[in-house]
Amino acid sequence: MLLLLLAPALAAYLLTSLWLLKRPRLLHPAKRLAFRARHVSHRGGAGERIENTMEAFRHAVECGTEMLELDCVLTRDGEVVISHDTNLYRQAAVRGEIGDLDYQDLPLYKERMEIYFYPDHYSTGRDRRIPRLEEVFQNFPTVPINVEIKVDDPRLISKVSDLVRRFDREQITVWASASDKIMDQCRREVTDAKVFNQTFGGSWNSGLHLDPERGARLPTRLPAWSHRSHDGLSHQTTPLPRQLASPLPSPPTIVTATPPPPPTQHV
Repeated sequence: MLLLLLAPALAAYLLTSLWLLKRPRLLHPAKRLAFRARHVSHRGGAGERIENTMEAFRHAVECGTEMLELDCVLTRDGEVVISHDTNLYRQAAVRGEIGDLDYQDLPLYKERMEIYFYPDHYSTGRDRRIPRLEEVFQNFPTVPINVEIKVDDPRLISKVSDLVRRFDREQITVWASASDKIMDQCRREVTDAKVFNQTFGGSWNSGLHLDPERGARLPTRLPAWSHRSHDGLSHQTTPLPRQLASPLPSPPTIVTATPPPPPTQHV
């Protein structure tokens, strides 16, 4: 008798559970993201302009990128500058460390710089100056930026944190590092940050980059989840806007005329 009385309640419970299982947002509202990045320009789009320059960042934003990725190091006089390498030789053909020079003494980048993850291919540009992080924040106040801390230096982490707060970027700044130790220091220093990104070494997924060889700004459709193997930022993607997916104009075809055969000589 008791079982007969409980059967309707049990059935109602099971049906309600199944109904809610298919509608999880009724009980657990979706988390609101501060931003969505379907396309990230690595070092500002190093395949099209000299990496980590203001020209590269402007070009990437004009092309419709939704996040800039850059690398930070500290000069001797305490300026946070944008550079992938701590040593200047690959980028500027100068032997020495950025940390051993004041900002005003930093050399210009090379006129042609080999793309780090694309051997035997080079990027060029009019801007060869090493910029400061402050300049990037000033010029792109609403663009999400993935800031990678390159060296284990508490002063660098503290200064980057101060700049993030000064420019009110806590919601749109992603902290990144390839080092567990540095990442732990970032988490302790930056208690108000919303996003931390543990990066990984490896090859760059050029399908998410401004590809200099194929000439396409962005692929027409990315997989449901995409992972940048170099920087390790997993982000959900959706079909991209048509204006971002259109290929660049093809370069003009150079046609070389075939020379006529030599005249036949009669003996």
